[in-house]
Amino acid sequence: MTCVRSGRTVDRPAFGQLVDARATEIKKHIPPSPARIVIAINDPIDCLVSLFAVWQCGRCAVMVNPDIKDKERGNVIASTGASLWLEDGHAVQPLAFDPRDDDIKNAALILMTSGTTGVPKGVTHSLAGLQARLEENLKAIGPAALQRTLCTLPLFFGHGLIGNALTALYAGQHLFLWPKVQMNELSSFGATLDSNGITFFSSVPSFWRMLLAVSFPPKAPMQRVHVGSAPLSADLWRKIGEWCGTGNVFNTYGMTETANWISGGAFGETESTDGYVGRPWGGEFRVLRDGHLHDTGEGEIAVKSPGQMLGFWRDADKTRETMMDGFLLTGDLGQLSADQSLRLVGRSKNEINIAGIKVLAEEVDMLLESHPDVAEACSFGIPDAVSGERVAAIVRARTPDLLAQDLILWCRQNARADAVPSKIEIVDEIPKNDRGKIARVDVKARMIAKWS
Repeated sequence: MTCVRSGRTVDRPAFGQLVDARATEIKKHIPPSPARIVIAINDPIDCLVSLFAVWQCGRCAVMVNPDIKDKERGNVIASTGASLWLEDGHAVQPLAFDPRDDDIKNAALILMTSGTTGVPKGVTHSLAGLQARLEENLKAIGPAALQRTLCTLPLFFGHGLIGNALTALYAGQHLFLWPKVQMNELSSFGATLDSNGITFFSSVPSFWRMLLAVSFPPKAPMQRVHVGSAPLSADLWRKIGEWCGTGNVFNTYGMTETANWISGGAFGETESTDGYVGRPWGGEFRVLRDGHLHDTGEGEIAVKSPGQMLGFWRDADKTRETMMDGFLLTGDLGQLSADQSLRLVGRSKNEINIAGIKVLAEEVDMLLESHPDVAEACSFGIPDAVSGERVAAIVRARTPDLLAQDLILWCRQNARADAVPSKIEIVDEIPKNDRGKIARVDVKARMIAKWS
């Protein structure tokens, strides 16, 4: 594997030696009880070395953002009962851990969901489950496309860790790590792809919106590209394919609870490309409607997938709420066809209720982003005394000339009345969380406070 930024390269034998040495150091500090070990390491190679070392010690790794704040750190320690905290520079900090037995047997990896400011959810996976997911990823992608895989996503994020890094390593291919690509690095991104001969790359829509604005495309097309973790409009999907020089651009569907990818569909596989995420990569889909699981139709998506989580750490009630007849309830809304092909519509929790009429925030996002002068949009509901809620949005414009009122007028001409924002504000940047996703809940709270 290679760190793009530092140029450091570690081959397989050297990686194994580093893992052995790290495991020896960790064993000096771990208690006999199988308590968890937190990994909060920026250096991507050292982060992966520590992960494999924790597994070599027979312990469960908890992956967190290295930039975690003190309060969040305390929340993670309290909720996982961690015994060690691993940081950059090979620092090992023993903790006053919770001596209770493991809540979930065979736990090998806990990925913390984005709510670490409150009581965080610890999505728990076993090594067997991870291997099952990686095998399905390899079947879907193929070893040839993975030959030279680039990961720009955080390794505490399932998309980056499992989808990019572990999938490439499992396939025995060369992994290039370039975490937290900076704005001043984006302009040379296409050239970097060429110089490293990158064949496969997966990222999130917000990354592509920035990249397409500042970088020339690579001279050599990549074999395969994935986009996921957030809704992808057909227009952006098409532009990504043009920039990459390949039709093998897949809109992927996945979540932390399923060890990242569940399915993926390539542009052009269907006439209706907005929200199309193909068929399952192992497992099967159902839709929850009227309290029952159905083989086809519209409703909340339920999935039974290889690599499905063992459960939420120390939250059996939440785990039971999320499961139904062996299927995981995703909270996503979609349309399922008889051939198991799926089109996502939005998140049920992002519904805007306008006097009983439901509008999906993602639907409004895609409407706004289809305007030629809109680079990015974040839509949400705001309180209304008459209708309960109404649609509002913030928008990052491509040009300084775009006016909010003109954009609202354009929406009225191009969408049904219910989906037209009553209020739009033009902003320089739309806040993202540490996984690169639009922080919709935070944006909504901030704008309601500002406008009230």
